[in-house]
Amino acid sequence: MTGEISLAERFEAQRPRLRAIAVQLLGSNRDADDAVQEAWLRLARTDAASIDNLDAWLTTVVSRICLDILGSARVRRERAWQVERWPDEPADLEGWGDPEEAAVSADRVSVALLMVLEQLSPAERIAFVLHDVFAVPFDDVARTLDRSPDAVRQLASRARRRLQGAPEDDAPSAGSACRAIVAAWLAAVQDGDLRALLALLSDGAVLHADYGSSSETLRGAAEIAARATLAARLAAHSQPVLIDGLPGVAVVERGRVVSLMAFTVAEGRIARLDVLGDLARIDETGASAAVG
Repeated sequence: MTGEISLAERFEAQRPRLRAIAVQLLGSNRDADDAVQEAWLRLARTDAASIDNLDAWLTTVVSRICLDILGSARVRRERAWQVERWPDEPADLEGWGDPEEAAVSADRVSVALLMVLEQLSPAERIAFVLHDVFAVPFDDVARTLDRSPDAVRQLASRARRRLQGAPEDDAPSAGSACRAIVAAWLAAVQDGDLRALLALLSDGAVLHADYGSSSETLRGAAEIAARATLAARLAAHSQPVLIDGLPGVAVVERGRVVSLMAFTVAEGRIARLDVLGDLARIDETGASAAVG
């Protein structure tokens, strides 16, 4: 029993760091908690005496669990609908190489960083977060990804260039650009400006709405824009938020969130809109408390 308690205590001591890694890899507190819990279950089934370096072992296990989650069909199909206020100030990326500092600030991941991480492949995302954010040696990251250290260096380098490479024309960061797109969308909807809405949408954009008892899918910029011009009242009661770490809006009426819309932005235009209008599910997310 003493050994089991000691192992549990050692795991609990690592939990904040493991959760920080999972949050930054997955962009979802709920999925991060699931990943960390799964890591504990795997540890409990393992002979701890056979583990030379428990910290490194746990880092590898959590990262592999996150890699599976990132590549799973569930993540591609579903959103967690985790709602947070959109930070007023962009986060400073300086100092992200300090693992302790990163762990402390894990729940305040910058909008810009999340925007870029969502565009990376799972392998690039893990290579960058583990090495650049948590200072995990490339040899250890290579074992996690089952690739050579040189290949992992290239993955991290590509991710780093996308994060740190400022556009030649000093265009706004991914975070500020997406915030501007959300603001432009709300303004265009309130004004019933069909031309502005069409300019914001990709030609092949898709809108999927879940109302609980029914669902609806609209395809193409013209169809989506035409429907959006009828939603001026909703837009007037909307505010920008983060949904699963990505740009979105919440419709708030009398202190209650009654609708959520998540944006997927690609190449500066809206490629997909996911709408949740199921009040029961919205209440379960705690969205009203998050934006209240």
